Amino acid sequence: MTETDWGALAQHWLDRLAACSEPGHGVTRLPFTPEHRAALAVLTELMEQAGLAVHLDAAGTLIGRLEGPEDRPALLMGSHQDSVREGGAYDGIMGVVLPVLALMKLRQKGLTLPFPVEVLAFADEEGVRFPTALMGPRALAGTFDMAALGLRDHNGIPLRRAMEDFGLNPDALPGLRRDASQVLGWVEIHLEQGPVLEMAAQDIGIVTSICGIERHMINLTGKAAHAGTMPMHLRRDALAGAAELTLAAETLARETDGLLATVGTLQVRPGAVNAVPGEATLTLEIRAPDDALREQAGVTLTQAAHEIASRRGLGLVTARTYVQPATPCSPQIIECLSKSVAAGNREEPQQLASGATHDSSAMAALCPVGMLFTACREGVSHHPDEHVPAAVMSSGIKALERYLMQLQTSASHL
Repeated sequence: MTETDWGALAQHWLDRLAACSEPGHGVTRLPFTPEHRAALAVLTELMEQAGLAVHLDAAGTLIGRLEGPEDRPALLMGSHQDSVREGGAYDGIMGVVLPVLALMKLRQKGLTLPFPVEVLAFADEEGVRFPTALMGPRALAGTFDMAALGLRDHNGIPLRRAMEDFGLNPDALPGLRRDASQVLGWVEIHLEQGPVLEMAAQDIGIVTSICGIERHMINLTGKAAHAGTMPMHLRRDALAGAAELTLAAETLARETDGLLATVGTLQVRPGAVNAVPGEATLTLEIRAPDDALREQAGVTLTQAAHEIASRRGLGLVTARTYVQPATPCSPQIIECLSKSVAAGNREEPQQLASGATHDSSAMAALCPVGMLFTACREGVSHHPDEHVPAAVMSSGIKALERYLMQLQTSASHL
């Protein structure tokens, strides 16, 4: 098969997997559903064709294992099988298909590896059906909170019952914890979900870290008044204060390399066309690959909120509601992946941080992690128009193949 053929083969399997979806636009495949089970059947067929031994663990993670020398630590690869509602055919699931095809390619060449390799398809990364996520990798890392089994979906079904109905034993989750000494590392390939690689005309990029995240809830209270009778200089307009804070967040992020800041929700009361807003509640999310940078931005914007409120005569309540530390990728894996991508290319591969969270962020509690990004058309993701060209997937398979071949001579140094 030519390199182009491998990309076309990846598209074939992804087309089959995209059919494992609820009816409607795009792909909707939630964990522990008939669509999940249908996807497992397709993935099992693919893994077995590649010569992998396949089993489903208690978290609903499908694992295809290529055996190696006895007692050698295993390299773990993969991503997640689930999607958002009306999502695309590549997010997550492509990161399962491409590593399997890389192993299939090595097998067809008659090459063997001096260590086992496992390809994992996690059940739930998106957190769409249940208000939790990353159960599969957290179970492997020993960080899963068993209390989450009581969380319910929109139909009132607890996670525990959904898993049991799927034929799983949730009480066995603690036993999935892996011995870190038996794991070489984790590598995930995922579409970028952004336009950077496509704009740089590069198929594959190297992820340096996964951004840390913090979220703030901010409430500004002023005084509602009639829009036609309250003079401008006497107004205590809560929405105007919220707008000023929103622009302050945008300005800070635009002027600070690596920083992302978003006001994603805004509620205004009384919400009448002829009333000065008396209350505004907004969410502020801050992301950065460096935790110190993110935390300083949170402090700066909280101070800005206080200054705006004081100057405008507004009441202010702020609360940091969520914090997730950044996940740096292993320098050794970054170096090895960079060599794998650069081989045969005329320029060094782009290095970039991931603004989105991935399974790798949870796997980092178990072992060194690394990620590759593929270019995606117009940076679109979580949408039916999500697309990764076959030629780009060919480049991804080739990069993974080269990475595995590099490890043949240095299995203890990723």
